[in-house]
Amino acid sequence: MLALPAFAQSSALLTRPIPSSGEQLPAVGLGTAQIFDVNDEATRQKAAAVLQALIAGGGRLLDTSSVYGDAEAVLGETIAAGGLRQKLFVATKLEAPDAAELKRSQARLQMQSFDLLQFHNVRDPQQSLAQFKEWKAQGVCRYIGITSTRYADFAALEAVLLRERPDFVQFDYSLDDREAEKRLLPAAAEARAAVLTALPFGRARLFRAVKGKGVPDWASGFAQSWAQFFLKYLLSDPRVTAVIPGTADPAHMTDNLGAMRGPLPDPEQRKQMVAFADTL
Repeated sequence: MLALPAFAQSSALLTRPIPSSGEQLPAVGLGTAQIFDVNDEATRQKAAAVLQALIAGGGRLLDTSSVYGDAEAVLGETIAAGGLRQKLFVATKLEAPDAAELKRSQARLQMQSFDLLQFHNVRDPQQSLAQFKEWKAQGVCRYIGITSTRYADFAALEAVLLRERPDFVQFDYSLDDREAEKRLLPAAAEARAAVLTALPFGRARLFRAVKGKGVPDWASGFAQSWAQFFLKYLLSDPRVTAVIPGTADPAHMTDNLGAMRGPLPDPEQRKQMVAFADTL
């Protein structure tokens, strides 16, 4: 039997510091958009299995939102039933600095405080984070952040990021969607904000593009799967704190977590990855 590469046997996990505190965060987490939308027994079972895989593989970060269908309720029930709260870094999002929306998220997630509370889909460049900062001061959350999922709002996101200096910023970023490299990653570094990358597989476009193909030989030293190939491109930029791919499959969760082990592509390999992606 062939031995696995040495890096696959390594117990060392990639973590990144949250700039505002220095707290180390495992670099691969779980996104939940369009994953746990319906609160039924089958969905709760999937959530329990994938959360167990996340924790078993060394992950902690769970990212959800008040507008992801029933995801908060599904996760709240699953976390409470499994006694998992202390094992997770729980992040959720609100569409507005609204006390009623906050209370709904607290009730659905069955927790009064979060690790990260984010203002979802910032569109106004003059948006104030005063209420979020007040909630942080009150102990509702340990960190605050802002997010965007639309290119048209990236300028607004950048303006709020640089003025308000939140602890975290979240935006779309993948090997085939590198718009964030132009302004948002530099702005995050300037603001000393941790970066979460949403949709790191490009809404599954990348997997469709490589269907039936094997990981290139030149990438075999750092990636054992396509998921690790795509995630390690993002993580090889030190400005990225964590990637948060969504999945309801514990095997996929375990595969994704493999991106926290072993070497990352070097600058020349990153260029090779970009050139490869541009041919897909």
